[in-house]
Amino acid sequence: MLDLHRLRLLRELAYRDTIAAVAQALAYTPSAVSQQLAVLEREAGVPLLERTGRRVRLTPIARRLVTHTEAILGQLERAESSIAASKAQLTDVLRIGAFPSAARAILPPALAVLGRDHPGLEFTVVEADPVDAADLTRTGELDVALTHDYDHVPQPEHPALTSTVVLTEPLFLASTRPSDPAGHPLASFRGAAWVLGSPGTLCRLAAERICQAAGFEPRVRHQIDDFPTALALVAAGHGVAIVPGLATADPPAGLTFTQLPEHRRVALTHRRGGELRPALAALRAAVTQAVADLP
Repeated sequence: MLDLHRLRLLRELAYRDTIAAVAQALAYTPSAVSQQLAVLEREAGVPLLERTGRRVRLTPIARRLVTHTEAILGQLERAESSIAASKAQLTDVLRIGAFPSAARAILPPALAVLGRDHPGLEFTVVEADPVDAADLTRTGELDVALTHDYDHVPQPEHPALTSTVVLTEPLFLASTRPSDPAGHPLASFRGAAWVLGSPGTLCRLAAERICQAAGFEPRVRHQIDDFPTALALVAAGHGVAIVPGLATADPPAGLTFTQLPEHRRVALTHRRGGELRPALAALRAAVTQAVADLP
């Protein structure tokens, strides 16, 4: 009988590529991960890892085993959801990940409604970049996350996760002067200083690709992930920025917002199989209503 815990380790290796990365993510030592995978190989009776120098690679049968593991974990999630759905009272604890603008604009009214209608629910909100939030949801550290993607940075379908888009919002160029209406909205800002997010974030990558599509590389002066801070810098004359619609509420004085053709999609993301979990269904309904009530 194959051990589910060891199968999870194999799945993490498929996602993270190195044993050291798996160990760091799951708070193990690399030797402990290696030992557990060696036991799994003996249980399976076939080679699961190919070693090339100091690195390992999953064999074809190991990758098929990871696919089966995803299906097994999805079934377990469905089983737990069915148990929760059978209870007379809605009681649950949801660990929710959210990026800052969604945590500020969407979650407070949604959680207020849930607290009123379902007093048996408890919530923990963790601020997380969508890339990290998806990983934390897949590994079980979060139950659900508000994530986002962009037209120029679409997120591929994830075998372990399900996402439901709850908001599609336009992107805006924030500046202290209007853009040239005759050409591309960004054309007159080619040589400007830019306020972008940190390297590796989806917001930074999306802004860079939008500028590249307009025919130039942005000259980055400030790296700020918090949109209100970025807008304050723009208002102070320290550059221009690309922000989503959620970030344009209550802006500093003196800013001009020019709508761009690109959009950002905000989604609720959870593990496959959790669709029937009553707490998730209640959260989805509350978030959908909070989005509908946005000004």
